[in-house]
Parts: sequence; C-alpha cells; structure tokens
Amino acid sequence: MADPLDQERLKALEEKIAAVKKANAPKPHTEEHYSQANMAWRMVIELVSGLGIGFGIGYGLDVLFGTIPLFLVLFVMLGLAAGVKVMLRTAKELQSEKEAETSADDKR
Repeated sequence: MADPLDQERLKALEEKIAAVKKANAPKPHTEEHYSQANMAWRMVIELVSGLGIGFGIGYGLDVLFGTIPLFLVLFVMLGLAAGVKVMLRTAKELQSEKEAETSADDKR
C-alpha cells in the first residue's frame, strides 16, 4: 500500500506535469488564414470569370456577325467591369463582417 505522503507527492508531480504540458501545448489551429486565402481566391475567380464570359460572348458575336475585334473588345471590357464590381461587392461584404465581429468583441 502506498504511503499518503507518497500519494500527495505523486499528485503534486502530476499537477506540475499537466501545467507544463498545458504551457507547451500547441496553439489551436485557426482557420482565419485559410479563410482569408479562400476569399482572395474567390475574388480572383470572380474577376477571371467576368473576363472569360465577356470574351466568350464577344468572340461569339464577332464570329456570328463577321466583325472580329469589335464585340470581342467591347465585351471583354464589360466583363472586366462586371468582375471588378463583383469583387468590390465581396470586399464590402467582408468589411461589414469584420466590423460586426469587432463590434461584437467590443461589447464583451
């Protein structure tokens, strides 16, 4: 049978080990870095898809009407404008989410 003094020393040692493990434990992995990267990729995809759709429509109309660079240039510019508009809307959405998080943290 173990001595009560030994049990107390063992319990104190276990507490010290737990404290050291807690201090040296890796920090929990946060997804914020990845969510920021996902948002950046989302914005890039929005811009490129606007350009691609504009290119496709412009090229199709040019082939249909036989006016090779006219509609292509026009619709690529419109696609660029649409892509930038969608990117700005996404950026505004992200900014409003960050402000909401900041105000929620300030209330605590």
